[in-house]
Amino acid sequence: MAKTINLAVIGYGFMGKAHTNAYLQAQHFFKHDHKINLKVICGRNEENAKAFAETWGYDDVETDWRKVIERDDIDAVDICTPNNSHREIALACAKAGKMILCEKPLALDGTEGEEMVAAVEASGVPNLVWYNYRFLPAVTHAKNIVAAGELGQVFHYRSNFLQDWTISEDLPQGGAALWRLDAKTAGSGVTGDLLAHCIDLARWINGDIVSVSAMTETFIKERVHQETGEKTAVTIDDACAFICRFENGSTSIFESTRYARGHKALFTFEINGRDKSLAWDLHDLNRLDYFDHGVPSDRRGWSNIHCSDGDHPYAGNFWVPGLCLGYEHSFVGAVHEFLSHLDDPSAEKRFADFKDALGTQYVCDAVLESAKTKQWVDVKRV
Repeated sequence: MAKTINLAVIGYGFMGKAHTNAYLQAQHFFKHDHKINLKVICGRNEENAKAFAETWGYDDVETDWRKVIERDDIDAVDICTPNNSHREIALACAKAGKMILCEKPLALDGTEGEEMVAAVEASGVPNLVWYNYRFLPAVTHAKNIVAAGELGQVFHYRSNFLQDWTISEDLPQGGAALWRLDAKTAGSGVTGDLLAHCIDLARWINGDIVSVSAMTETFIKERVHQETGEKTAVTIDDACAFICRFENGSTSIFESTRYARGHKALFTFEINGRDKSLAWDLHDLNRLDYFDHGVPSDRRGWSNIHCSDGDHPYAGNFWVPGLCLGYEHSFVGAVHEFLSHLDDPSAEKRFADFKDALGTQYVCDAVLESAKTKQWVDVKRV
């Protein structure tokens, strides 16, 4: 009989929906020894929380996350709150012996992240950070190809994540919907929000980043803050670009912005090795571009692998070949991997836990420091 995990999700916004859907769907498409029970949804607005509970099938509603953690019938807590509350909630969960699934980035900075890692390691609670793009079949396939050494020596890794939703000067900062524009709540702008995803995939696929040189820009210097109604300085980064060196000797270029008119979520990476190259684009997320220099020169060129066949990671658990997966399936894969590791703790851990996410946090910290000092900065190692 499956072991039941009574789950509480703190936050009913966009990520609350994405995670809840994943908990439901993972148990439909994958077999596990553990089963998720949607026990409590927690949010500050009771009416909204009740509506969410009714829609998604939660048993109970709470408006105070502290009461959630105090409950003896809660085994795991999913933190879907703004970045400035991750640390406090996670530390309370660890002290109470609750499993923790936390939205990315791990914390406001590496110092907070270190405290969180120490807490979960001391308590021994299973933990995950939602770097979900790892679990799209094409991305996992790329990881496996690189891990097998098929590219040969890796020379270059490049990645970007481009959006355009903050260009208007009339857009305020702060508040429930726009906290990502408030540095006190978000910690940083595109670095922690978007580049963190790029960095996580890069570290997962290509290894540790050891040094960075970065620049950032804030294009609109002041915005009205929704909580005060006053115009205040904007201190997040609207755009960030950095070059870096990896431990394996390869070099890289990363770029992210919310001011790339025409792009809603252009997320790409490309890897160039001695023998082969790979490239992926979120807009065509089921496909992996593949170049093999080893074929005869008159047949050499980029090919395109549609990663929907049962031979590709995760794909065989969903639809028949040729029918595409989407954004939501990346979260389903994350839940699957977390439950699989609970089933067998000796199995390979393919998801980012707190310690792994701290490594990404250290890169983000180094990027922001480099942009401020205009110097190369060595990345702190986990």
